[in-house]
Amino acid sequence: MTSLNPTTLQIIGTVLFCLAVVHTFATRYFERLAHVDRPHSGLWHLMGEVETVFGFWAMLLLGFMVFAWGWEGMTEYLDEQRFVEPMFVFVIMVIAASRPITQFTAQMVVSGARLLPMTHHVGLFFLSLSLVPLLGSLITEPAAMTIAALMLRDGMFAYGISTRLKYATVAVLFVNVSIGGALTNFAAPPVLMVAAKWDWSSAFMLGMFGWKAALAVLINAGLLTLVFYRELNQRALAVKVADPATSRQRVPVAFVVLNLLLLAGVVFANHHPELFMGLFLLFLGLAEAYKRHHDRLMIREALMVAFFLAGLVVLGSKQQWWLQDLLEGMDGATLFYGATVLTAVTDNAALTYLGSLVEGVSDEFKYALVAGALAGGGLTVIANAPNPAGYAILKDRFNDQTINLGGLFIAALPPTLVAIACLWGLRDAGAVLGFSRWAQWFAGLEREFMFLLLLPLVVAAVGLWADRRSR
Repeated sequence: MTSLNPTTLQIIGTVLFCLAVVHTFATRYFERLAHVDRPHSGLWHLMGEVETVFGFWAMLLLGFMVFAWGWEGMTEYLDEQRFVEPMFVFVIMVIAASRPITQFTAQMVVSGARLLPMTHHVGLFFLSLSLVPLLGSLITEPAAMTIAALMLRDGMFAYGISTRLKYATVAVLFVNVSIGGALTNFAAPPVLMVAAKWDWSSAFMLGMFGWKAALAVLINAGLLTLVFYRELNQRALAVKVADPATSRQRVPVAFVVLNLLLLAGVVFANHHPELFMGLFLLFLGLAEAYKRHHDRLMIREALMVAFFLAGLVVLGSKQQWWLQDLLEGMDGATLFYGATVLTAVTDNAALTYLGSLVEGVSDEFKYALVAGALAGGGLTVIANAPNPAGYAILKDRFNDQTINLGGLFIAALPPTLVAIACLWGLRDAGAVLGFSRWAQWFAGLEREFMFLLLLPLVVAAVGLWADRRSR
């Protein structure tokens, strides 16, 4: 472990970072001030927006830098930072929230809900918290968060459900999105930060993290639906609300496919802002040309989230002096639980990035760091990059148009414990159950035999689907 010898600006950065964390839990107080102190209500409302918190305190840090280093020193510091993730989240949030993409995803969820043995709207609720977060492994976590939050906002949250259920739902959504992107090596921000350096492929992620994450996602969504099933069912029956896939004018299939291709291009170019920004400009041009196929684009909300994440980058880079030393001194179990807790007060992608800077680490260190960062990604708004997007979309459905972050933290503890049990408690299950041997055996099968092996399963699935459709 290296000795701690922070500079004055590093100490100032850490103090401002701590104040920003405290500020995120005090936004409700500022929102109330906005209603009381009319002459300054605009300022208090701005201070009450979670999305502006880290950007506000980051601006103060930049002011200290100008005073200490001069203007050129401050701009040189900004040039050294990497703002690709805030830019990517902004772009993916706008595209994923567009009507062509939400129509496609909603139709998938609606079709899946018809196959479930529960009330249709309750099935939509369950799949919004399970299937959509798992799709985040393909379309990225920010896109999954945006789509799931929109479906919940226009679905059960519009039915007048209880505040307790709302907090439980947001908590499960945040936790499930954080772990639901772990089936591939490019979708979850904390995985993206280390995958290239540690040579983690998507196949490795699926075998080491993915199936455990999928199990936790299903357990969390299933338990929440089961515990609140009576309320969910009563509200769905009492309020007649159209399916999200049919409530708006239908977008032509060709235009949906074109937008899906643009989304896929942005996902594959996530490391290259010059590419995904070009695709985004093309998307904006098409959206302007075909306004009839679009609702209002979520430009403002996405910009607020990007501002939040950019502030986190500016402040987070000044935390390396204490975070890296702290991580180096932990064993496997301590690191896992420590990473889970630290993720609550710092972005999990920043945490894994700092861990990747430590040289000569063991496989246990790597697994514990990433698993802990994934497990703790739903505890707070700042824990995972997509969380501010979900917060921005859903906050208007709560009292005072804000989500109490203390209440969110408490509500997130049970689903986080489920994630911990699956990601850490089952860490050696793959070896015990022989998943790697089964995967090697399956990969070595002849294609003709694989077809015959899977054919009965396909026939059975189609038969069950046809039987349910005929009822």
